[in-house]
Amino acid sequence: MKHKRPPESAAFRQELLKSEHKRILIVLGITALIFVVRTVRTLTLWNHENVYLWMVSTTLLAVFVAYELFMLRAVNCAIKDGCDLSRTMIVSNIIVETSVPAFAVAFVTSSAIEPAYRALANPSALVFFAFIILSTLRLQPALSRFSGIVAAVAYLAAATYLGWRPSFNSGDSLLSPQKDVFGFAITFVVAGIVAGAVTGEIRKHVDAALLEAETKRELEHLQHDLDVARTIQQSLLPTSMPEIEGFQIAAWNLPADQTGGDYYDWQPLPDGKVLVALADVTGHGIGPALLAAVCRAYARTNFNADNGLMAAMERINSSLASDLREGRFVTFVAAICSPGKSAVELLSAGHGPLFVYTLQHDHFEAMNAQGLPLGISSSLMSDPPKILELNTGDMLVLATDGFFEWANANGEQFGDERLEQTIRASKEMHPSEIIAALYKAVIAFSGGTAQKDDLTAIIVKRT
Repeated sequence: MKHKRPPESAAFRQELLKSEHKRILIVLGITALIFVVRTVRTLTLWNHENVYLWMVSTTLLAVFVAYELFMLRAVNCAIKDGCDLSRTMIVSNIIVETSVPAFAVAFVTSSAIEPAYRALANPSALVFFAFIILSTLRLQPALSRFSGIVAAVAYLAAATYLGWRPSFNSGDSLLSPQKDVFGFAITFVVAGIVAGAVTGEIRKHVDAALLEAETKRELEHLQHDLDVARTIQQSLLPTSMPEIEGFQIAAWNLPADQTGGDYYDWQPLPDGKVLVALADVTGHGIGPALLAAVCRAYARTNFNADNGLMAAMERINSSLASDLREGRFVTFVAAICSPGKSAVELLSAGHGPLFVYTLQHDHFEAMNAQGLPLGISSSLMSDPPKILELNTGDMLVLATDGFFEWANANGEQFGDERLEQTIRASKEMHPSEIIAALYKAVIAFSGGTAQKDDLTAIIVKRT
Protein backbone atom coordinates (compact mmCIF):
# COMPACT_ATOMS: atom_id res chain seq x y z
CA MET A 1 0.00 0.00 0.00
CA LYS A 2 1.40 3.38 -1.01
CA HIS A 3 1.84 5.82 1.87
CA LYS A 4 0.90 9.44 1.39
CA ARG A 5 3.58 12.01 2.06
CA PRO A 6 2.76 14.00 5.22
CA PRO A 7 1.74 17.64 4.71
CA GLU A 8 4.63 20.01 4.21
CA SER A 9 5.45 21.93 7.37
CA ALA A 10 6.07 25.68 7.47
CA ALA A 11 9.74 24.97 8.15
CA PHE A 12 9.98 22.75 5.06
CA ARG A 13 8.30 25.38 2.87
CA GLN A 14 10.81 27.94 4.08
CA GLU A 15 13.68 25.58 3.27
CA LEU A 16 12.11 25.02 -0.15
CA LEU A 17 12.13 28.74 -0.84
CA LYS A 18 15.71 29.10 0.38
CA SER A 19 16.74 26.23 -1.88
CA GLU A 20 14.98 27.90 -4.83
CA HIS A 21 16.81 31.13 -4.00
CA LYS A 22 20.15 29.32 -4.20
CA ARG A 23 19.12 27.59 -7.42
CA ILE A 24 18.32 30.87 -9.16
CA LEU A 25 21.65 32.36 -8.05
CA ILE A 26 23.43 29.35 -9.56
CA VAL A 27 21.45 29.78 -12.79
CA LEU A 28 22.48 33.44 -12.94
CA GLY A 29 26.09 32.39 -12.33
CA ILE A 30 25.94 29.86 -15.18
CA THR A 31 24.37 32.51 -17.44
CA ALA A 32 27.17 34.94 -16.65
CA LEU A 33 29.77 32.26 -17.40
CA ILE A 34 28.11 31.45 -20.75
CA PHE A 35 28.14 35.14 -21.64
CA VAL A 36 31.83 35.46 -20.78
CA VAL A 37 32.78 32.35 -22.77
CA ARG A 38 30.71 33.46 -25.75
CA THR A 39 32.22 36.94 -25.66
CA VAL A 40 35.80 35.61 -25.45
CA ARG A 41 35.17 33.26 -28.40
CA THR A 42 33.69 36.11 -30.45
CA LEU A 43 36.65 38.38 -29.74
CA THR A 44 39.06 35.58 -30.56
CA LEU A 45 37.33 34.54 -33.79
CA TRP A 46 36.12 37.91 -35.00
CA ASN A 47 33.95 37.78 -38.10
CA HIS A 48 30.55 38.97 -39.25
CA GLU A 49 28.69 35.74 -38.44
CA ASN A 50 30.21 35.38 -34.94
CA VAL A 51 29.35 38.98 -34.10
CA TYR A 52 25.79 38.42 -35.26
CA LEU A 53 25.45 35.22 -33.21
CA TRP A 54 26.97 37.02 -30.19
CA MET A 55 24.36 39.75 -30.47
CA VAL A 56 21.53 37.20 -30.72
CA SER A 57 22.82 35.18 -27.77
CA THR A 58 23.44 38.34 -25.70
CA THR A 59 19.88 39.50 -26.32
CA LEU A 60 18.54 36.08 -25.37
CA LEU A 61 20.68 35.99 -22.20
CA ALA A 62 19.66 39.55 -21.24
CA VAL A 63 15.95 38.69 -21.48
CA PHE A 64 16.59 35.49 -19.54
CA VAL A 65 18.53 37.30 -16.80
CA ALA A 66 15.72 39.86 -16.44
CA TYR A 67 13.23 37.02 -16.04
CA GLU A 68 15.41 35.24 -13.45
CA LEU A 69 15.82 38.47 -11.47
CA PHE A 70 12.03 38.78 -11.46
CA MET A 71 11.79 35.21 -10.12
CA LEU A 72 14.48 35.95 -7.51
CA ARG A 73 12.50 38.94 -6.29
CA ALA A 74 9.33 36.82 -6.05
CA VAL A 75 11.19 34.17 -4.04
CA ASN A 76 12.66 36.78 -1.67
CA CYS A 77 9.21 38.28 -1.09
CA ALA A 78 7.78 34.82 -0.40
CA ILE A 79 10.55 34.12 2.13
CA LYS A 80 9.96 37.48 3.83
CA ASP A 81 6.16 37.13 3.93
CA GLY A 82 6.20 33.43 4.86
CA CYS A 83 4.07 32.44 1.84
CA ASP A 84 4.57 29.99 -1.04
CA LEU A 85 5.19 30.36 -4.74
CA SER A 86 2.18 29.31 -6.79
CA ARG A 87 2.34 26.01 -8.62
CA THR A 88 1.66 27.87 -11.88
CA MET A 89 4.69 30.11 -11.36
CA ILE A 90 6.96 27.12 -10.68
CA VAL A 91 5.76 25.17 -13.74
CA SER A 92 6.06 28.28 -15.91
CA ASN A 93 9.58 28.82 -14.63
CA ILE A 94 10.56 25.27 -15.63
CA ILE A 95 9.15 25.76 -19.13
CA VAL A 96 10.84 29.15 -19.59
CA GLU A 97 14.24 28.05 -18.28
CA THR A 98 14.26 24.81 -20.25
CA SER A 99 13.22 26.63 -23.42
CA VAL A 100 16.27 28.93 -23.34
CA PRO A 101 18.75 26.23 -24.52
CA ALA A 102 16.24 25.29 -27.21
CA PHE A 103 16.17 28.88 -28.49
CA ALA A 104 19.97 28.87 -28.49
CA VAL A 105 20.02 25.62 -30.45
CA ALA A 106 17.52 27.02 -32.96
CA PHE A 107 18.85 30.54 -33.46
CA VAL A 108 22.46 30.61 -32.28
CA THR A 109 23.95 28.12 -34.70
CA SER A 110 26.44 28.36 -37.54
CA SER A 111 25.21 28.31 -41.11
CA ALA A 112 28.36 26.37 -42.04
CA ILE A 113 26.96 23.24 -40.38
CA GLU A 114 24.64 20.99 -42.35
CA PRO A 115 21.00 21.52 -41.23
CA ALA A 116 20.62 17.87 -40.21
CA TYR A 117 23.58 18.17 -37.82
CA ARG A 118 22.97 21.65 -36.36
CA ALA A 119 20.92 20.39 -33.38
CA LEU A 120 23.67 17.87 -32.60
CA ALA A 121 26.67 20.15 -33.07
CA ASN A 122 25.40 23.11 -31.02
CA PRO A 123 26.96 22.99 -27.51
CA SER A 124 23.93 24.87 -26.14
CA ALA A 125 22.19 21.48 -25.93
CA LEU A 126 24.42 20.64 -22.97
CA VAL A 127 22.77 23.43 -20.95
CA PHE A 128 19.65 21.26 -20.79
CA PHE A 129 21.54 18.96 -18.41
CA ALA A 130 22.47 21.91 -16.18
CA PHE A 131 18.82 22.86 -15.72
CA ILE A 132 17.79 19.24 -15.15
CA ILE A 133 20.49 18.82 -12.49
CA LEU A 134 19.54 22.09 -10.79
CA SER A 135 15.91 20.96 -10.66
CA THR A 136 16.93 18.70 -7.76
CA LEU A 137 17.16 21.84 -5.61
CA ARG A 138 13.39 22.23 -5.91
CA LEU A 139 13.16 19.13 -3.65
CA GLN A 140 10.19 17.77 -5.61
CA PRO A 141 10.85 14.64 -7.73
CA ALA A 142 7.87 15.29 -10.03
CA LEU A 143 9.32 18.67 -11.04
CA SER A 144 12.67 17.07 -11.92
CA ARG A 145 10.95 14.52 -14.14
CA PHE A 146 8.86 17.27 -15.70
CA SER A 147 12.04 19.24 -16.41
CA GLY A 148 13.47 16.28 -18.34
CA ILE A 149 10.30 15.93 -20.42
CA VAL A 150 10.19 19.67 -21.22
CA ALA A 151 13.87 19.56 -22.22
CA ALA A 152 13.21 16.66 -24.60
CA VAL A 153 10.19 18.36 -26.19
CA ALA A 154 11.97 21.73 -26.49
CA TYR A 155 15.05 20.11 -28.04
CA LEU A 156 12.98 18.19 -30.60
CA ALA A 157 11.12 21.42 -31.45
CA ALA A 158 14.40 23.27 -31.99
CA ALA A 159 15.77 20.41 -34.14
CA THR A 160 12.57 20.37 -36.19
CA TYR A 161 12.87 24.12 -36.75
CA LEU A 162 16.41 23.55 -38.04
CA GLY A 163 15.16 20.98 -40.53
CA TRP A 164 15.48 17.70 -38.65
CA ARG A 165 12.87 15.07 -39.36
CA PRO A 166 12.48 11.76 -37.56
CA SER A 167 13.26 8.64 -39.53
CA PHE A 168 11.62 5.30 -38.88
CA ASN A 169 13.58 3.47 -41.54
CA SER A 170 15.15 0.40 -39.90
CA GLY A 171 17.95 0.53 -42.42
CA ASP A 172 19.29 3.87 -41.13
CA SER A 173 22.36 3.80 -38.90
CA LEU A 174 21.89 4.51 -35.20
CA LEU A 175 24.55 7.19 -35.60
CA SER A 176 22.61 9.03 -38.28
CA PRO A 177 21.44 12.53 -37.29
CA GLN A 178 17.81 11.42 -37.59
CA LYS A 179 18.38 8.79 -34.92
CA ASP A 180 20.91 10.76 -32.80
CA VAL A 181 18.58 13.72 -32.26
CA PHE A 182 15.88 11.41 -31.01
CA GLY A 183 18.48 9.67 -28.82
CA PHE A 184 19.42 13.02 -27.27
CA ALA A 185 15.77 13.66 -26.46
CA ILE A 186 15.46 10.27 -24.79
CA THR A 187 18.63 11.04 -22.81
CA PHE A 188 17.01 14.22 -21.47
CA VAL A 189 13.96 12.26 -20.33
CA VAL A 190 16.17 9.67 -18.63
CA ALA A 191 18.19 12.47 -17.00
CA GLY A 192 14.94 13.90 -15.62
CA ILE A 193 13.96 10.51 -14.20
CA VAL A 194 17.40 10.10 -12.58
CA ALA A 195 17.23 13.66 -11.22
CA GLY A 196 13.79 12.84 -9.79
CA ALA A 197 15.20 9.80 -7.99
CA VAL A 198 18.08 11.87 -6.60
CA THR A 199 15.62 14.57 -5.55
CA GLY A 200 13.58 11.96 -3.67
CA GLU A 201 16.64 10.91 -1.68
CA ILE A 202 17.59 14.52 -0.97
CA ARG A 203 14.02 15.18 0.14
CA LYS A 204 14.19 12.29 2.62
CA HIS A 205 17.34 13.71 4.21
CA VAL A 206 15.88 17.22 4.33
CA ASP A 207 12.69 15.90 5.94
CA ALA A 208 14.73 13.94 8.48
CA ALA A 209 16.92 16.95 9.29
CA LEU A 210 13.92 19.23 9.72
CA LEU A 211 12.16 16.65 11.88
CA GLU A 212 15.25 16.32 14.05
CA ALA A 213 15.55 20.10 14.36
CA GLU A 214 11.84 20.42 15.20
CA THR A 215 12.09 17.64 17.76
CA LYS A 216 15.12 19.32 19.30
CA ARG A 217 13.26 22.63 19.53
CA GLU A 218 10.27 20.91 21.14
CA LEU A 219 12.53 19.15 23.63
CA GLU A 220 14.28 22.42 24.46
CA HIS A 221 10.89 24.08 24.94
CA LEU A 222 9.71 21.19 27.11
CA GLN A 223 12.95 21.30 29.10
CA HIS A 224 12.45 25.01 29.66
CA ASP A 225 8.88 24.43 30.85
CA LEU A 226 10.02 21.65 33.17
CA ASP A 227 12.78 23.86 34.58
CA VAL A 228 10.22 26.58 35.26
CA ALA A 229 7.88 24.03 36.85
CA ARG A 230 10.72 22.68 38.98
CA THR A 231 11.63 26.21 40.11
CA ILE A 232 8.01 26.91 41.03
CA GLN A 233 7.64 23.60 42.84
CA GLN A 234 10.87 24.07 44.78
CA SER A 235 9.77 27.57 45.73
CA LEU A 236 6.68 26.04 47.41
CA LEU A 237 8.88 24.06 49.79
CA PRO A 238 9.79 25.78 53.06
CA THR A 239 13.12 27.58 52.91
CA SER A 240 13.75 27.00 56.63
CA MET A 241 12.61 24.55 59.27
CA PRO A 242 10.37 25.55 62.19
CA GLU A 243 11.89 26.40 65.54
CA ILE A 244 9.80 24.82 68.30
CA GLU A 245 10.78 24.36 71.91
CA GLY A 246 11.88 20.78 72.67
CA PHE A 247 12.22 19.64 69.04
CA GLN A 248 14.64 19.65 66.13
CA ILE A 249 12.97 19.27 62.73
CA ALA A 250 14.54 18.79 59.30
CA ALA A 251 13.12 17.93 55.88
CA TRP A 252 14.55 17.27 52.41
CA ASN A 253 13.27 16.53 48.91
CA LEU A 254 14.84 15.33 45.63
CA PRO A 255 12.54 14.63 42.66
CA ALA A 256 13.37 11.78 40.28
CA ASP A 257 12.63 14.10 37.32
CA GLN A 258 12.65 17.87 37.00
CA THR A 259 9.42 17.81 38.96
CA GLY A 260 8.00 15.26 41.37
CA GLY A 261 4.91 14.15 43.20
CA ASP A 262 6.39 14.41 46.72
CA TYR A 263 6.35 17.46 48.93
CA TYR A 264 6.82 18.39 52.54
CA ASP A 265 5.49 21.39 54.45
CA TRP A 266 5.07 22.88 57.88
CA GLN A 267 2.81 25.57 59.25
CA PRO A 268 2.34 27.18 62.64
CA LEU A 269 -1.11 26.77 64.17
CA PRO A 270 -3.00 29.50 66.04
CA ASP A 271 -2.48 27.83 69.43
CA GLY A 272 1.33 27.87 69.03
CA LYS A 273 1.67 24.28 67.90
CA VAL A 274 3.43 23.38 64.65
CA LEU A 275 2.16 20.98 62.00
CA VAL A 276 4.58 19.12 59.73
CA ALA A 277 3.25 17.23 56.71
CA LEU A 278 4.56 14.93 54.00
CA ALA A 279 2.65 13.83 50.89
CA ASP A 280 3.36 11.45 48.02
CA VAL A 281 1.21 11.63 44.86
CA THR A 282 1.22 8.49 42.72
CA GLY A 283 3.81 8.75 39.95
CA HIS A 284 6.36 11.45 39.30
CA GLY A 285 6.70 14.19 36.73
CA ILE A 286 4.71 17.26 35.79
CA GLY A 287 1.24 15.76 36.42
CA PRO A 288 1.90 14.55 39.97
CA ALA A 289 3.74 17.82 40.65
CA LEU A 290 0.58 19.77 39.84
CA LEU A 291 -1.47 17.48 42.08
CA ALA A 292 1.09 17.91 44.86
CA ALA A 293 0.70 21.69 44.59
CA VAL A 294 -3.08 21.32 44.75
CA CYS A 295 -2.81 19.05 47.79
CA ARG A 296 -0.52 21.55 49.51
CA ALA A 297 -3.04 24.33 48.91
CA TYR A 298 -5.88 22.25 50.37
CA ALA A 299 -3.75 21.36 53.40
CA ARG A 300 -2.73 24.95 54.03
CA THR A 301 -6.37 25.98 53.93
CA ASN A 302 -7.89 23.28 56.13
CA PHE A 303 -5.43 22.68 58.97
CA ASN A 304 -6.11 24.69 62.11
CA ALA A 305 -6.04 24.10 65.82
CA ASP A 306 -9.80 24.12 66.34
CA ASN A 307 -10.85 21.19 64.21
CA GLY A 308 -7.93 18.84 64.79
CA LEU A 309 -6.18 16.42 62.43
CA MET A 310 -9.10 14.15 61.65
CA ALA A 311 -11.53 16.90 60.60
CA ALA A 312 -8.87 18.64 58.51
CA MET A 313 -7.89 15.38 56.81
CA GLU A 314 -11.54 14.64 56.01
CA ARG A 315 -11.95 17.99 54.24
CA ILE A 316 -8.70 17.57 52.30
CA ASN A 317 -9.77 14.08 51.23
CA SER A 318 -13.18 15.32 50.08
CA SER A 319 -11.59 18.06 47.96
CA LEU A 320 -9.01 15.73 46.41
CA ALA A 321 -11.57 12.99 45.68
CA SER A 322 -13.46 15.37 43.41
CA ASP A 323 -10.24 16.36 41.59
CA LEU A 324 -8.44 13.05 41.09
CA ARG A 325 -9.20 10.59 38.32
CA GLU A 326 -9.58 6.91 38.99
CA GLY A 327 -6.24 5.30 39.81
CA ARG A 328 -4.79 8.48 41.30
CA PHE A 329 -4.39 9.00 45.02
CA VAL A 330 -2.21 10.74 47.59
CA THR A 331 -0.56 9.26 50.65
CA PHE A 332 -0.45 11.94 53.32
CA VAL A 333 0.94 12.03 56.86
CA ALA A 334 0.71 14.92 59.32
CA ALA A 335 2.18 15.39 62.78
CA ILE A 336 1.48 18.14 65.32
CA CYS A 337 4.21 19.10 67.78
CA SER A 338 3.46 21.11 70.93
CA PRO A 339 6.15 23.46 72.32
CA GLY A 340 7.85 22.00 75.42
CA LYS A 341 5.70 18.85 75.42
CA SER A 342 6.68 15.30 74.57
CA ALA A 343 3.37 14.34 72.93
CA VAL A 344 3.21 14.29 69.13
CA GLU A 345 -0.13 13.77 67.42
CA LEU A 346 0.19 11.68 64.25
CA LEU A 347 -2.27 10.78 61.49
CA SER A 348 -1.35 8.95 58.30
CA ALA A 349 -3.63 8.47 55.32
CA GLY A 350 -2.06 5.57 53.47
CA HIS A 351 1.53 6.63 54.09
CA GLY A 352 3.74 4.01 55.63
CA PRO A 353 5.71 2.56 57.12
CA LEU A 354 6.31 5.28 59.71
CA PHE A 355 9.28 4.88 62.04
CA VAL A 356 9.72 5.81 65.68
CA TYR A 357 13.17 5.45 67.22
CA THR A 358 13.39 5.18 71.02
CA LEU A 359 16.85 6.16 72.25
CA GLN A 360 16.53 4.63 75.74
CA HIS A 361 15.90 1.15 74.36
CA ASP A 362 17.73 1.69 71.05
CA HIS A 363 14.59 0.38 69.41
CA PHE A 364 12.89 1.00 66.07
CA GLU A 365 9.16 0.63 65.68
CA ALA A 366 7.58 0.59 62.24
CA MET A 367 3.95 1.71 62.19
CA ASN A 368 1.35 1.35 59.47
CA ALA A 369 -0.98 4.07 58.29
CA GLN A 370 -4.20 4.71 60.21
CA GLY A 371 -6.31 5.16 57.10
CA LEU A 372 -6.53 4.76 53.32
CA PRO A 373 -4.79 7.23 50.97
CA LEU A 374 -6.57 10.46 50.15
CA GLY A 375 -8.70 10.61 47.02
CA ILE A 376 -9.68 6.93 46.89
CA SER A 377 -13.10 7.56 48.42
CA SER A 378 -15.14 10.69 48.97
CA SER A 379 -15.22 9.90 52.70
CA LEU A 380 -12.04 9.38 54.73
CA MET A 381 -11.71 5.86 56.10
CA SER A 382 -9.28 6.10 59.00
CA ASP A 383 -8.69 5.29 62.64
CA PRO A 384 -8.21 8.21 65.05
CA PRO A 385 -4.82 9.96 65.22
CA LYS A 386 -2.09 8.29 67.27
CA ILE A 387 -0.42 10.05 70.20
CA LEU A 388 3.34 9.43 70.42
CA GLU A 389 5.36 10.16 73.55
CA LEU A 390 8.86 11.21 72.51
CA ASN A 391 11.57 11.49 75.14
CA THR A 392 14.99 13.06 74.73
CA GLY A 393 16.77 11.61 71.67
CA ASP A 394 13.65 9.89 70.34
CA MET A 395 12.80 10.46 66.68
CA LEU A 396 9.87 10.29 64.32
CA VAL A 397 11.04 9.40 60.81
CA LEU A 398 8.77 10.03 57.84
CA ALA A 399 10.09 9.01 54.42
CA THR A 400 8.66 8.23 50.97
CA ASP A 401 9.12 4.88 49.29
CA GLY A 402 11.79 6.27 46.96
CA PHE A 403 14.27 5.46 49.76
CA PHE A 404 13.08 1.93 50.47
CA GLU A 405 12.55 0.86 46.87
CA TRP A 406 15.77 2.16 45.32
CA ALA A 407 17.39 -0.99 43.93
CA ASN A 408 20.98 -1.81 43.05
CA ALA A 409 22.20 -3.49 39.86
CA ASN A 410 21.13 -6.90 41.22
CA GLY A 411 17.55 -5.72 41.74
CA GLU A 412 17.90 -5.73 45.55
CA GLN A 413 16.06 -2.86 47.26
CA PHE A 414 17.50 -0.65 49.98
CA GLY A 415 14.65 -1.67 52.30
CA ASP A 416 13.55 -0.79 55.81
CA GLU A 417 16.37 -2.54 57.67
CA ARG A 418 19.15 -0.53 55.99
CA LEU A 419 17.21 2.65 56.71
CA GLU A 420 16.99 1.70 60.37
CA GLN A 421 20.70 0.84 60.51
CA THR A 422 21.67 4.16 58.95
CA ILE A 423 19.53 6.23 61.31
CA ARG A 424 20.71 4.25 64.35
CA ALA A 425 24.34 4.86 63.35
CA SER A 426 23.74 8.63 63.08
CA LYS A 427 21.34 9.03 66.02
CA GLU A 428 23.50 11.64 67.74
CA MET A 429 23.46 13.97 64.75
CA HIS A 430 21.11 16.82 63.90
CA PRO A 431 18.09 15.66 61.85
CA SER A 432 19.42 17.41 58.71
CA GLU A 433 22.71 15.50 59.05
CA ILE A 434 20.82 12.24 59.59
CA ILE A 435 18.89 12.77 56.33
CA ALA A 436 22.17 13.54 54.52
CA ALA A 437 23.67 10.32 55.89
CA LEU A 438 20.59 8.39 54.78
CA TYR A 439 20.84 9.74 51.24
CA LYS A 440 24.56 8.96 51.13
CA ALA A 441 23.86 5.39 52.25
CA VAL A 442 21.21 4.93 49.55
CA ILE A 443 23.55 6.27 46.86
CA ALA A 444 26.35 3.95 47.99
CA PHE A 445 24.01 0.96 48.05
CA SER A 446 22.55 1.66 44.60
CA GLY A 447 25.95 1.43 42.94
CA GLY A 448 25.08 4.01 40.31
CA THR A 449 21.61 2.82 39.29
CA ALA A 450 19.20 5.56 38.26
CA GLN A 451 16.83 7.16 40.74
CA LYS A 452 13.39 5.84 39.85
CA ASP A 453 11.21 7.66 42.36
CA ASP A 454 11.12 10.90 44.31
CA LEU A 455 12.94 11.09 47.65
CA THR A 456 11.42 13.00 50.56
CA ALA A 457 12.12 12.70 54.28
CA ILE A 458 11.16 14.49 57.52
CA ILE A 459 12.78 13.78 60.87
CA VAL A 460 11.33 15.14 64.12
CA LYS A 461 13.76 14.72 67.02
CA ARG A 462 13.00 15.37 70.70
CA THR A 463 15.70 17.39 72.46
